[in-house]
Amino acid sequence: MQDLIDKPWGTYETLSTGKFFNLKKIVVKPGCQPSYQYHSKRSEHWVIVSGECEVTLDGEKSLYSSNQHVFVPVGSKHRIKNTSSVNDLIFIEVQTGTYFGEDDIVRLEDDYGR
Repeated sequence: MQDLIDKPWGTYETLSTGKFFNLKKIVVKPGCQPSYQYHSKRSEHWVIVSGECEVTLDGEKSLYSSNQHVFVPVGSKHRIKNTSSVNDLIFIEVQTGTYFGEDDIVRLEDDYGR
């Protein structure tokens, strides 16, 4: 579908898209994390494929590993962190909603100054 998109924390690629969904494969490098953020127009379902992570959802932190999943409701503040110092974290993200543009990301904290 789409080329691999490089980010300071890892990569993502869009696997499939439709009117009310967007499907991505996301890889987070060891020790890295995307921004603490929320969305106004979409929810997300994360399925952990490989690795271990810490998920912050509305200020509460929980640990997850392969074959577990997380639901992020519309408007919930969220972040995922790769807790490994050597292995990539790989997860599949299913976005559902009415809009999937990158401009629906409201960053609250970011390690990379974005």
